[in-house]
Amino acid sequence: MGSESVNPTVAIADLHRHVDADVTIQGWLYRKTGKGKLQFLQVRDGSGICQAVLFRGNVSDEHFEAAKALTQESSLVVHGVVKANERAPGIPGGYELDARELDIVQIADPYPITPKEHGVEFLMQNRHLWLRSSRQWAIQRVRAVAIRAIRDWLDDHGYLNVDTPILTPAAAEGTTTLFEIDYHGEPAYLAQTGQLYNEANIFAFGKVYCFGPTFRAEKSKTRRHLQEFWMVEPEIAFCNLEQLMEIEEQFVSYIVQRCLHDCQAELAVLERDLTRLAQVTPPFPRIHYDEAVRLINEAAARGELVPGYPDPVPAIEWGDDFGSPHETYIAAQFEKPVFVHHYPTQVKAFYMEPEAGRPEVCRSVDLLAPEGYGEIIGGSERMSDPEKLAAAIRHHGLPQEVYDWYLDLRRYGSVVHSGFGLGVERVVMWVCGLDHVRESIAFPRTLTNMRP
Repeated sequence: MGSESVNPTVAIADLHRHVDADVTIQGWLYRKTGKGKLQFLQVRDGSGICQAVLFRGNVSDEHFEAAKALTQESSLVVHGVVKANERAPGIPGGYELDARELDIVQIADPYPITPKEHGVEFLMQNRHLWLRSSRQWAIQRVRAVAIRAIRDWLDDHGYLNVDTPILTPAAAEGTTTLFEIDYHGEPAYLAQTGQLYNEANIFAFGKVYCFGPTFRAEKSKTRRHLQEFWMVEPEIAFCNLEQLMEIEEQFVSYIVQRCLHDCQAELAVLERDLTRLAQVTPPFPRIHYDEAVRLINEAAARGELVPGYPDPVPAIEWGDDFGSPHETYIAAQFEKPVFVHHYPTQVKAFYMEPEAGRPEVCRSVDLLAPEGYGEIIGGSERMSDPEKLAAAIRHHGLPQEVYDWYLDLRRYGSVVHSGFGLGVERVVMWVCGLDHVRESIAFPRTLTNMRP
C-alpha cells in the first residue's frame, strides 16, 4: 500500500515541536483499539509511543480496513496532523496524530509476548523481543544516559580514556572467578578489571579511566550478579583514600542527578519513586568497617529484621566480608549512599595499601547504595612501595614473574595513587528501581543464561 505523501518524517519524541503540522511517523504497532468509525493505533518508533487516530471520514476506506487487520508489532508508516491533547496516551504523551494515510510495511506474525503475565524464563528466552516492551525500552534509555553522564563527568574533569586489554595473562581480583581461554597454547583470561593497566597509564597521563566489559565466573545466582558486566575504572595519581571518596561522591551524584533530569519520561514508565534519588548529593556519610560490624552485631543481638528480607540481621565476625543482608542493613541507616572504609586486609585484593600502624586493615572503601541495592563502587588507595607490593604478591601465592611489569611501576617514580570501579548495571538497577540486575543490560549473561 503506497502513498505519495511528502510530509517530513519526525521522531515521536519531537512531536511537540510540530503541533498542527503535517508529518510522518514510522515504527511498529504497540497496541490497538477500535470502535465504529475510529481506530486507535499506538505506534512506537524507539524514541517514544504515540497514538495515531484513524477516523473513517479522514482516511480512505482502504486504509481504515487495513488498520483493522494490523497485528501487534506490525511495521507501518502513518501520515497525519499533530494535535495537542493532554489526555492522549503515549510516551511522553500529550500529543497524538490525526491520521490521514497509512502505509503498511509488514503484517507481523502472532507475537509471542502478550499483555498477560509471562514467566522470567520465557522472557529471558525471548529477550530479543522482550526489549520492545515499554519497561525495557525505558531501562535501556536510562542506561544510555548514565553512560553518557559517566563519560561527560570524567572527560570534563581531566580524565583521559585509555583502553585496557580484554585478554590478560593474570588475575587482578582473584583466581577463582576467571574465564580461562587458550591463547595460542598459553593460558589467558578474560579481564576481571583493567585496573592494573590503568595504574601504568596514570604515570603517563595523571588521571585516566577505562570503560568496557569485564568478566567474573562467579557461581552466583543472586539478583545483583552477572557473568559479564560493564565497569568504568578511574585511576588517579597523587590521590589518597580520603581524596578518592570525595571524587566518588561527586561522580555518583552527577550520574544520578543527570538521570533524574534527562530521563523523566523513562522513570515515569518505571514508576520509580524519585524522592530517595533526589537526595543523592555530596557529601555522603562515611563509617569505618569496625563501626559497621558493631552496628550489625548490635542489630543481630536485638533480632532486628533486614529491610526487604524475611530474616533478622545475621551476626558477623570481625574480618569477614559483608553479605547482601549486611550491606542492606548498613545502607538502610542512612538517607544517602554510604561509604564503608578500611576493610580487613584479608578480604581485599593484594594491591591495597595497609593502614599505617594497623596492617590488618587496608585503605579500601566500598560505596553502598540505599534501598537494598548494595555495593555500586569498590575502590582503594594502592600500594606504592615496591618491596611491600612484592611481599603481598608472595603472601597471596601469585606468580611474581607475571607481575614484574606491575612492580616496575613502583620502581620508577612511584607516588600515592588510588582508583575505583563502578558497575554500570548495578547503578542502572538502583536508579531504575529494578528487582534484578538482568534487566539492566540488553542481553544479560547470567549463570544460567547465555542465549540469545
